[in-house]
Amino acid sequence: MNSLSLILHLAGKRTGPFLAALGLSLVTLAAGIALLGVSGWFLTGAALTTAGLAFNLFGPSAMVRGLSLMRIVARYGEKLVGHDATLKLLADLRGWLFRRLVPRVPFQGRLFRRGDLVSRLTADVDALDTVFLTAIGPILTALAAGLAMTSLLAVLLPDAAPIYALGFGCASLALPIALALASQRPGEAATLASAELRMRVLDAIDGHADLRAMGQTESAFRAFSASGRRLTRARTRQSALNALGTAGVQAMGGVTLVGILWQGLEALDTGAVNGPVLVGLLLATLASFEAASLLARGAGRLGAALAAGRRVQALAASEPTILDPARPSALPEGSSVHFEAVRFGHTPDRLVLRDLSLQVRDGERVAIIGPSGCGKSTILHLLLRLSDPEAGAIRVAGQDIRTVTQANLHRRVALLSQDTPVFLGTIRDNLRIGCPDADDDALWGALRAARLDGFVRGLPEELDTWLGEAGRTLSAGQTRRLCLARVLLSGARIVALDEPTSGLDRETEADFLADLAAATRGRTVLLATHASLPDGAVDRVLRVENGRLSPQ
Repeated sequence: MNSLSLILHLAGKRTGPFLAALGLSLVTLAAGIALLGVSGWFLTGAALTTAGLAFNLFGPSAMVRGLSLMRIVARYGEKLVGHDATLKLLADLRGWLFRRLVPRVPFQGRLFRRGDLVSRLTADVDALDTVFLTAIGPILTALAAGLAMTSLLAVLLPDAAPIYALGFGCASLALPIALALASQRPGEAATLASAELRMRVLDAIDGHADLRAMGQTESAFRAFSASGRRLTRARTRQSALNALGTAGVQAMGGVTLVGILWQGLEALDTGAVNGPVLVGLLLATLASFEAASLLARGAGRLGAALAAGRRVQALAASEPTILDPARPSALPEGSSVHFEAVRFGHTPDRLVLRDLSLQVRDGERVAIIGPSGCGKSTILHLLLRLSDPEAGAIRVAGQDIRTVTQANLHRRVALLSQDTPVFLGTIRDNLRIGCPDADDDALWGALRAARLDGFVRGLPEELDTWLGEAGRTLSAGQTRRLCLARVLLSGARIVALDEPTSGLDRETEADFLADLAAATRGRTVLLATHASLPDGAVDRVLRVENGRLSPQ
């Protein structure tokens, strides 16, 4: 499914609001055309009638006021309904993309940088509002207005109808198509430059300390400035095309108006049309070109929207490395873990694990230690099936994890890593990520198990206390305990802990590990760590050496 097909598919779910917005847009344009036409006819007729005698002033003036009010109300309704439907459609699109993105994140770091993923999920989706607000709706509105105006001229001024049809067709079809084609290259350049700029900002924020330590802040600034200049050039070209489009519409409108005036003067001489009607038709013609102006402005932005759509589609179409089986098996009850002669390497010539075997019983707590890069984290990632081993098998409750769905596996196995995030929101919001339906008793139970309930009860708003960005209102130890409580709330019977005390001071680290046994009682625990383990924290300690496990 390409990006346009996807957009139309999602739009089909909101057909009613979009049709209402289209109808209101037609009413707005029709009221504007009628308002200017009636005003011209009314003023001209009143001026040509001696002292206003034999001319009904009240009817036309009432029509002018009514059409003005109708245009204002219809315009407001069109914006309200159209923008609401568009924002909801973009939310649907972003949700669809997020669902597609989740299973791909562990692997797409090889293809997409983090900033690029963020850009595709946010800015690129936002750019697609052009398709709805300045393309599809205005095209249909312009066609309807052009047909109506051509029909009116065919009745009142037949010789002018072909002139209008040609001029309006060029302004509302030929010119926007030319602009859309011409805007593709600068639009794509602007989209890519904008994404690159976001990536450089995120890289600079994440790596600020390293950049300063290595004396590379000036280099990062130069790269950022170069990206900014590329974006400026692309935006300038887009603006120039928009200006040319607007000028082109005005020029075509002027030429069309002159042609209609020429035919109108001849008709006026023969008495086929009177002066007020001619003026009304001329002003209505001018008003109808408002639709063509909207199309020209939208066409200039269409190149960027199409480029954004291709980027979104490229991300959505990328296949995840790990796929669910076509016919998944049920995952039996139990929390035992068994690695059978597992072999794994990030590259064919660099094995991390070599025929590694591991047997963990239900409820057993096992620590895995070893130097950095030895494969401790890899063991946990394989257990979560973030990657598949090159050889061997991994079993949970006796079932090969490749035969069950990832959703079922992740309900059984939960991960707490050193960089598990705390999200912007309340304590309640963060805990309910582990279990959205959890009541307050369950939340307090998880906090109690993680030894954080006393701290939370001391806060003025308790569970409804607002946490700062990335949990900056909490200490490092409190952040880690909150994440542990979230894992415990999930109900997973197997808990994988990947360096959970990294970055903590020795006292906080010791307290966390000392409470681990009580917090995870009854669950199977695999703990990958560099830390010194207090007595009773785990049942066994295994060391990774040369890609294999051996007792400590």
